[in-house]
Amino acid sequence: MPILKGINLEIMPGAFATIMGPSGSGKSTLMYLLGLLDLPTEGKIYLDGKDVSKFSEDKLAEIRGKKIGFIFQQFNLLQNLTALENVMLPMIFQGMGEDARRERAKQLLVSVNLQKRINHKPQEMSGGEQQRIAIARSLVNDPDILIADEPTGNLDSTNGRVVMDILSELHKEQKKTIIVVTHDPTIAHYSQNVIHIQDGMITENHFQDKEVLWKQ
Repeated sequence: MPILKGINLEIMPGAFATIMGPSGSGKSTLMYLLGLLDLPTEGKIYLDGKDVSKFSEDKLAEIRGKKIGFIFQQFNLLQNLTALENVMLPMIFQGMGEDARRERAKQLLVSVNLQKRINHKPQEMSGGEQQRIAIARSLVNDPDILIADEPTGNLDSTNGRVVMDILSELHKEQKKTIIVVTHDPTIAHYSQNVIHIQDGMITENHFQDKEVLWKQ
């Protein structure tokens, strides 16, 4: 039985899109397809005008490494590494030297206001701080697209707002394409494009004015 059915979706460069739906709706599967972590059994996926659904895994990994950053609900940090080392790690696979990796990681941690925590390990930090490390790590290769899977799911409302404000700033100031997968309706207020999915089908896809929403 197919998980997704008749999906036809276009997310424009520079958009802030939220994919919403209950547990089991297919939103995580859709996220994996959009992030090129999985490929459809039928249909096509286009990125920059190219059908990537027939690309090899090596080519897909190369595209992910350069163009897509991922942020996960569980943070996915290595507990035995410091914040700085966690952010430096992905740059090893891009062939950067240690000094360049270290400097880039420091800059990114400053950008998420964690300059005083660079030598702390994840277990010494709050959930909100760990998620900010994960955001910094997702930016190491300056990706065009950021995909966040329930980025506030393990956070209280205050830390959740801090994380969403960071994503909103990345969208506004750096023109990143942001795709957030969530079941939390409050996150939709940050979005221009809200996509509802249920039973593997898109039931609603609408655009909204964020400025108007925030004035309400």
